[in-house]
Amino acid sequence: MNILKTTLLMGLLTLLLVLAGGAIGGRNGMTMALLMAGVMNFVSYWFSDKIVLAMYGAREVSEAHSPQLYGMVRQLALQAGLPMPKVYLMESESPNAFATGRSPEHAAVAATTGIMRILTREELMGVMAHELTHVRNRDILIGSIAATIAGAITYLAHMAQWAALFGGGRDRDEEGGGGMFGLIVMVVVAPLAAMLIQMAISRSREYAADKGGAEISGNPLYLANALKKLEMANRQIPMAGANEATAHMFIVSPLTGSGFTALFSTHPPMAERVRRLESMAYGPRG
Repeated sequence: MNILKTTLLMGLLTLLLVLAGGAIGGRNGMTMALLMAGVMNFVSYWFSDKIVLAMYGAREVSEAHSPQLYGMVRQLALQAGLPMPKVYLMESESPNAFATGRSPEHAAVAATTGIMRILTREELMGVMAHELTHVRNRDILIGSIAATIAGAITYLAHMAQWAALFGGGRDRDEEGGGGMFGLIVMVVVAPLAAMLIQMAISRSREYAADKGGAEISGNPLYLANALKKLEMANRQIPMAGANEATAHMFIVSPLTGSGFTALFSTHPPMAERVRRLESMAYGPRG
């Protein structure tokens, strides 16, 4: 069901991109939107891991430099039936972790020094098993493509604003576009719709990674207890320089925000994530 849901949502996101291009430039706009998405996804596929790791100052570590983390990842990768990924550390007091890479054969997992300090060995196992599930499910590629297309739609919306200001939509109807009305819809509706679809994709994959991480680590409570600590600690020590475009990659959102902002987070509500994990351990609560 998760695969089907993700496929349908990705299809909707792509359709929205095509319609956005059409609203600006008719059939030619649709073609240009697809070409732009293709180029952006090519760059994302080949270089997103290097870009993200460099963005957060992550440094690769060996077993000699970080025996606990490296040995744990190796053990969990073996249990998950995955190739050994590269292991990175980020110098940050904010406790968090993420996985990146285009495939299980070209993957990396990264953890902050902060997460190493506050979690027990079992809790850290739950977190790293969660990240390895993302690798196994190829969520990194799915998330990168979704974020890239959503970004392209937002970029087209900004273009549509200028087109609307200078009357660029007047002759779009006869070219197959939506005219001025299409431009207005593009500016207002398309970015919101893209954000909601990306959010749905990301949340679906997070729930699946929680479940897979619990299975790989052997105890759902390892990850449940880790998530409780991480949510509280990230409120107290938010990550400096966290980027909205990469927030979906982390096990908990590195962005500060509550209330209305939290409703549009790429991460599911923490209480629901913990509830599902505890249900795996204790069974459904009556």
